[in-house]
Amino acid sequence: MKLIEQYRIVDKGYHPFLIRDGWQVAQLNYTPEQKIGNIEKLDIHHLTDEVFILLKGKAVLIGATIIGEDVMFVTELMKPNVTYNIPADTWHNIAMRMDCEIIIVEKSNTHERDFEFFPLNEEKKKEMEILVNRAFDENLSY
Repeated sequence: MKLIEQYRIVDKGYHPFLIRDGWQVAQLNYTPEQKIGNIEKLDIHHLTDEVFILLKGKAVLIGATIIGEDVMFVTELMKPNVTYNIPADTWHNIAMRMDCEIIIVEKSNTHERDFEFFPLNEEKKKEMEILVNRAFDENLSY
């Protein structure tokens, strides 16, 4: 057994890499599906909070409340070295710019069974895109 383990994920997309009893760490690296304008849906986890930490690049967390077919968005430009939590039962997604890397911490095996998707119609995708671009543009120092 190594006393100090080390991980570095360079492939695009979502990669759970440290899965232990009850929790896991994953890395989400930029992928075209997370580019604003390409995001098609929101997702939710019913059994876990989901923690996000920006390693590098730019990203905007997207939270949403859904009542019937109506979606109301909130957005937050992520800052490096700040821990963000999306509570269980919260609709969300994340918009990323190229070369962005994010660490995610959540209950183990969330990626296998604790998720549900809500597809966005064209009107809601456009609304979300405007809000995300505004968040990216309002704070250009990150």
